[in-house]
Amino acid sequence: MTSLGYGHRLALWVQGCPLACPGCIAKDTWDPKGGVAVDVADLLEDVRRAVLAGADGLTISGGEPLRQAAAVGSLLRGVRELGAAFDVLVYTGFELEELDAAQRETAELADVLITGRYVATAPTGLIWRGSANQQMHLRTPLARDRYTDFVEYEPEHPPIQIEADREGRLWWAGVPNRPETKRALDRGLAALGYSVESASWRRDYRP
Repeated sequence: MTSLGYGHRLALWVQGCPLACPGCIAKDTWDPKGGVAVDVADLLEDVRRAVLAGADGLTISGGEPLRQAAAVGSLLRGVRELGAAFDVLVYTGFELEELDAAQRETAELADVLITGRYVATAPTGLIWRGSANQQMHLRTPLARDRYTDFVEYEPEHPPIQIEADREGRLWWAGVPNRPETKRALDRGLAALGYSVESASWRRDYRP
């Protein structure tokens, strides 16, 4: 993954979100009964393989990652124990003052924390943020080394990654921080003969 943080990354989407922000592009992640159950040990093994392959970090989005604070915290403690220069970026729709003790403990394990609900009426050009109210918090020296130049960075176009699977279906991932970005993406893929099937981070375009 190259569109959700610094360098080349492993990405994890957590299922279940109580915030239900209007205009969210990942509504299928709202239902806590959706998704697939995966053991933390298995996820940590994925991280180990990513580190060995030269990945720069892990991005955790959703859904709402801090809704599963205990499990996510367990994963992040395991990542810390690897001792690699491997940063963790966590998205949460909560503000810092809204976090309970368990959520705050997990949030403090992240190198980079992006906070705040998605607000469709507050578009932004800031990289990796969906709306202007969202804040990027750099919590560690590694985060400050890698992300300081990105806190106020506004690329001409937000990074969007498009890949194809073996069946010829496409999936895309990124933060289309302006409504026109996603509309342009949908129009461009439709012009190539693809139709939207599901959420943006899944295999969502079929020829």
